[in-house]
Amino acid sequence: MQIKNTENHYGLVAISLHWVIAILIIGLVILGLYMTGLPKNPEKLKLYGWHKEFGILILVLAMLRIVWRIGSIVPLLPNSIPDWQKLVAHMVHWAFYGFMFAQPITGWLMSSAAGIPVSFFGLFVLPDLISPNDVYKAIFRETHEWLAYAVIVLFFAHVGAALKHHFISKNDVLRKMLP
Repeated sequence: MQIKNTENHYGLVAISLHWVIAILIIGLVILGLYMTGLPKNPEKLKLYGWHKEFGILILVLAMLRIVWRIGSIVPLLPNSIPDWQKLVAHMVHWAFYGFMFAQPITGWLMSSAAGIPVSFFGLFVLPDLISPNDVYKAIFRETHEWLAYAVIVLFFAHVGAALKHHFISKNDVLRKMLP
């Protein structure tokens, strides 16, 4: 497998970033939905810490992914796909990039507003983005939550479209993102 993208297939770097970030997002959405329902206890605090650390990891990987995408060829979609579907596909991909930045940043802002530091796997503590403020904490908590719901909807649309192209349209859209 080639490291770089070609006109016909994604390369190892793009594929790896896609699947690692996808798995992390799925895991963090599940963890986020689970941990918010727990009573306050040490286990919940540990889970929140992991949620934050992996969220910041997604932010770092998203930065790498956007740099890679800007400097790389993007494989072409098949000519058999209508233009409106190509436009929607591009909009969905850029929406995912937006979410990969907005989700971790709103989480970081929420922690900052709560006066709770964000550690990166114990290696260092990120600086607070804003001063503690209960009003901002509530705003960023709501924003973070609703962005998560939007990610879930977009995820199912994305997976549904990929499966439709693979099983119904029988084109190679999905295979381009597989090793």
